[in-house]
Amino acid sequence: MKLDVLALGAHPDDVEMSCAGTLLAAAAAGKTIGIIDFTRGELGTRGTPQTRAEEAARATQILGLNVRENLGMADGFFRNDREHQLVLIAALRRYQPDVVLCNAIHDRHPDHGRAAQVATEACFLSGLRMIETLGQDGQPQAAWRPRVVYHYIQDRQIAPDFVVDITAHWAKKWESIQAYKTQFHDPKSQEPATYLSTPAFSDFMEARAREFGHLIGTEYGEGFTRERPIGVRELTELI
Repeated sequence: MKLDVLALGAHPDDVEMSCAGTLLAAAAAGKTIGIIDFTRGELGTRGTPQTRAEEAARATQILGLNVRENLGMADGFFRNDREHQLVLIAALRRYQPDVVLCNAIHDRHPDHGRAAQVATEACFLSGLRMIETLGQDGQPQAAWRPRVVYHYIQDRQIAPDFVVDITAHWAKKWESIQAYKTQFHDPKSQEPATYLSTPAFSDFMEARAREFGHLIGTEYGEGFTRERPIGVRELTELI
């Protein structure tokens, strides 16, 4: 199906942590929304590919996504090359999103910046009709280029080019994050402690959302960087 907004993430939970509120705001406005995860997160210290898939399925229900797909790329080892570009190009042509949200341009996890590069280039190349891909029905796909590509902000502090007010959607965003029980703080868990599993990291995620909200005079926000200047049709559309 055609999507209005498609979020791409290197790992299951990247999108939930970074731009789930923006997806929820789009859905509340009547837009179709989806997520494509590049990998199964199989190199994660906690959980397994199976539990990550189950958690992603729960988060999908919470967010009310129209589409979620996992491309099965190798966690930690996918590359920005022709092979991976073609896989993503086929997915972009399958869902024909107008807006693409993707990983931070640079971040603590090397996969995030690399995923941003894959996404940026695939979104452009997807619009070239001389690049041939086949759909799931085995038929040639039509070229498609998203109208805009934005990068959400993750672990590293990056000055946002714009911030989306997610105050009305914070509770559901947080619920979608908590669907990943193996990854985040759970006092009952017997798995090894990680950077993400500490109470401090949960506090950080809320503090980051409050900081972005503060920048635009709201309670919670999500920050993004852009690849080209943002255009507005009328000044009163701005917060």
